[in-house]
Amino acid sequence: MTRKQKRLSIIAGLGVVLALAVTLILVALRDQIVFFYSPTEIHEKAVAAGTPIRLGGLVKEGSWVKTGEVNEFIVTDGASELTASYSGILPDLFTEGQGVVVEGTMTDAGSFAATNVLAKHDENYMPKEVVEALKANGEWQREGAGG
Repeated sequence: MTRKQKRLSIIAGLGVVLALAVTLILVALRDQIVFFYSPTEIHEKAVAAGTPIRLGGLVKEGSWVKTGEVNEFIVTDGASELTASYSGILPDLFTEGQGVVVEGTMTDAGSFAATNVLAKHDENYMPKEVVEALKANGEWQREGAGG
């Protein structure tokens, strides 16, 4: 083999190793690349208890109950609902009927234990994925807002 052939074989070998590494990473992360899951997707995928995920949707009107520092509310995408609980101070912009993304885990009881709550930052913003899920379920009312 000449020097040129050796270099080409080394480059080709490194390319194969790199392609294999990228493939393994993408396969391992394929379910976690999504920014959030809607309540419907969580029910469909039967997410295991303890799995850290993000849940997005609307806070259902009349569902927010505050007991001390414990907040319980229902997140809905129009087709499905999921009860979430959060212990701590909620963002000032957290209200019923508004978009929310909560980070946390599913519990054994089938509810969502939130560790972080992200509320919209102005009247026209909602994550693009939340808007798309709400539109798909016929719940989105305000045109011109969102992502």
